[in-house]
Amino acid sequence: MHRRHELPGGAELVAGGVRFRLWAPRAGAVSLALDGDNEADLPMRPQPGGWFELTTDRARPGARYKYRVGSESYPDPASRFQPAGVHGASEVIDPHAHEWRDDAWRGRPWEEFIIYELHLGTFSDSGDYRGAIAHLDELVTLGVTAVELMPIAAFAGQRNWGYDGVQLFAPAACYGTPDDLKRLVEACHARGLAIILDVVYNHFGPEGNYLPALAPDFFTDRHETPWGAAVNYDGEASRPVRDFMIHNALYWLREYHFDGLRLDAVHAIVDDSRPDIVTELAETVRRQMTDQPVHLILENDKNEARRLARRDGAAIHATAQWDDDVHHAFHVLLTGEAPGYYEDYADRPIAHLGRILATGLAYQGEPSPFRDGERRGEPSGDLPATAFISFLQNHDQIGNLPFGTRISEKAPENLLHAAAAIYLLAPQIPMLFMGEEWATTSPFLFFCDFAPPLDDAVRQGRRREFAHFPEFSDPAAQQRIPDPTAESTFAASRLDRGEQQREPHATWLRRYRSLLELRRKEIVPRLAGMQPGGQYEVIGDKAVRVQWRLGDGTTMLLVANFADEPAPLAARPSVNPLYSTAETPPADTLTGGCAAIYLIPVATRVP
Repeated sequence: MHRRHELPGGAELVAGGVRFRLWAPRAGAVSLALDGDNEADLPMRPQPGGWFELTTDRARPGARYKYRVGSESYPDPASRFQPAGVHGASEVIDPHAHEWRDDAWRGRPWEEFIIYELHLGTFSDSGDYRGAIAHLDELVTLGVTAVELMPIAAFAGQRNWGYDGVQLFAPAACYGTPDDLKRLVEACHARGLAIILDVVYNHFGPEGNYLPALAPDFFTDRHETPWGAAVNYDGEASRPVRDFMIHNALYWLREYHFDGLRLDAVHAIVDDSRPDIVTELAETVRRQMTDQPVHLILENDKNEARRLARRDGAAIHATAQWDDDVHHAFHVLLTGEAPGYYEDYADRPIAHLGRILATGLAYQGEPSPFRDGERRGEPSGDLPATAFISFLQNHDQIGNLPFGTRISEKAPENLLHAAAAIYLLAPQIPMLFMGEEWATTSPFLFFCDFAPPLDDAVRQGRRREFAHFPEFSDPAAQQRIPDPTAESTFAASRLDRGEQQREPHATWLRRYRSLLELRRKEIVPRLAGMQPGGQYEVIGDKAVRVQWRLGDGTTMLLVANFADEPAPLAARPSVNPLYSTAETPPADTLTGGCAAIYLIPVATRVP
């Protein structure tokens, strides 16, 4: 079987050879420069709307090319592959050259998802697609059902988190070829694993982005973002820009057979048009991708619950949102720390946790202290729990710390065990970050590989970022922060799998496997048809009781206590807990630092 998505721009194989198409609305003339062609550059014909086009039989799959505008030549913004990096020539790729072997794959229902987020460069020793394939069986044994790749769009240098991509259709060459990526997708599907790709539509990276030179209209100074001028989604000439991003989403889903996309920081996309680009993208994907289940995940600090709306139980636009609220509430409860955005959860974090677990979000329109009283969020109680993704760790929450410290290095073991049991068994969709399952001591540091002078600007910027921390107020102390541009920083972030055989890591790994097996057997079959809205009650300074009605009518009850001292229980269920982190199941009191989860049958009274 072959898979291909035809792009509006870039290099497409056609009957007469290869059709090259570039949007350059302010260029007077554009020509195609083919590598190895001793003849003059080939002129491209102007087309309506600022496009230039050429079909030639001089090019074939594997040919290298650039576009020449004036005296400069540029790689293709819609390149399918950049074998020599983002500054080098683009390569013509034939999508039909790969014979797909996953025809039988029909996807997985969303309720079955247990997500494992990973960074390709640090997940394996080889740091590439093939290295990831070598460890997929471990993930199956662990009990996860979906892999989420951090962004892979081509970026400058050989190492990066991926959020500095500049050629959004080209898988980064440092991880392998396009066919290697397709083999990773196939390998996941062969093992029953769905695979999701993280994509970035809010900005481009600071090195290797030639769109401002080729098509200045791609950006606008009418809006500002944390990365400078915004992508032009709502001004004049914005239609090709919107199409570029929408086709990018369809490309990954259709040509690479990904099961879903995670849209990075949609709160940072500025778009005053209606429908906005996030809505139009989702609507287009839902309309066109009808032959496979597609799951669209948002990172959205605005807590816009309307983007998660359902119709007859199915997602209209986005399937789910990363629930940063649950991470932040857990972090305050587990560590007692409340700097920065954790300030919003410092006041009775247990009440925030209860509200999040029962109704989706902590902030549903209330003033945010961290944001100087600005109201944040929308009511989310009419959404099912599966519209939210819960986690204790992700790349941001680890890597945004000065030393990339894991939560297992900061929190007491009993509290961490309680939090893990809650988020892995609660009805929300759980997501692990690589190495979490064995409480790895490997940090996940911020790293990149920019050319001078950008590398020094990033290095100094990273140190200034933490200058407001008391321990880094002294410039000398700031020198201890790992250099993000050093290869050693990248190497330190690679997982040490040898830890899995040593204690306490082996114990943690057994716990995670046990919890995920319980979820698979006892929780997942009961999630379909689950009604929105749970109930919660704070039963102590750091203790909470939450209950949900699952899809089969079973009541799920959680009691948790993050304090040192016991918390009183007014009543306890007549059934034994499905799981308890305490050695002795709760009786009249709930031991400090523990959690217990119960499944109460339909005919049984819930105390």
